[in-house]
Amino acid sequence: MNTIKNKLFFTCDYMEGAHPDIIKRLVETNMTQSVGYGLDDFSESARNKIRTACNTPEADVFFLVGGTQTNATIIGAILRPYQGVISAETGHISVHEAGAIEYGGHKVLVLPHHNGKINADEILKCIESYRQDGNCEHMVMPGLVYISQPTEYGTLYSKSELKKISEVCRENQIPLYLDGARLAYALACPENDVTLSDIAKYCDAFYIGGTKCGALFGEAVVIPRHNWIPHLFSIIKQNGALLAKGRILGIQFDMLFTDDLYYKIGTTAIEAADVIRKELQKKGYEFAFSSPTNQIFIILDKAKAASLSEKVEMGFWQNLDNDRTVMRIATSWATKKEDVVKLIEIL
Repeated sequence: MNTIKNKLFFTCDYMEGAHPDIIKRLVETNMTQSVGYGLDDFSESARNKIRTACNTPEADVFFLVGGTQTNATIIGAILRPYQGVISAETGHISVHEAGAIEYGGHKVLVLPHHNGKINADEILKCIESYRQDGNCEHMVMPGLVYISQPTEYGTLYSKSELKKISEVCRENQIPLYLDGARLAYALACPENDVTLSDIAKYCDAFYIGGTKCGALFGEAVVIPRHNWIPHLFSIIKQNGALLAKGRILGIQFDMLFTDDLYYKIGTTAIEAADVIRKELQKKGYEFAFSSPTNQIFIILDKAKAASLSEKVEMGFWQNLDNDRTVMRIATSWATKKEDVVKLIEIL
């Protein structure tokens, strides 16, 4: 059951362990001896499957232990010491990574968001503003653009939006990096028109999320151009993001990219969220903003939020004012239909 002492949990999308197929495969291979650090045959098999899925036969693929380590490592590896990374003010690296990017010596250059997204025109304006400033040598230079799919608000970049951002980045020789922590839920969403091949085509680096998408832990970084970041293996180790027993990550991603499992598990979350969202609309709940993926943001008065918290755990998002708060409902690859029914009854 997805309950503890009869309480429902829709707090986040990584409360369960891992998909049963992954657990089964980990058990099957548990006593198999293999070399470390992702140099094993399991990891190589996973890399090849990811290359095929992304239509990038020459891509470099690395397996890292978690999302924050991945963002800090890759952003730090791309940027020069005097450069910063452009992000939406609501971007994960700006609000939910405890200053990991700044800790690594780089400033997050925030732009206003539009339902969690930034657009090509504002990115260009930020770049040109720096270049046209007479004091630019005393300022932090924009050196990278960061986006996520889905965004922190559960919204999606369309293919045309991604293409426009990529064009601005390439015209100005600034790389584009995509955080795919919840990428399975984007790929499974009916409103999405961006494929893995599109991401590989328009981005200079990105990662495929495992922690929030069916794995015990781990993320797969894809660099479409071979050796675009020289000595990245050493940089990953420097940042404490390299797993000695790397085959544990390789096995998980090998399973996620077998028989389209990565796409299938995303569908479970999207379908559950759609049912909840439609029922909440019928019941007159107010949404903080619209999201088509696995995250739902509802506005509650604080008394009602406190009352509901006795039966269901939701994620706190933000206080709107003294009386109202925004709470997040998150579904996952493991969300059960009976728990969705119970949640709707409680709400």
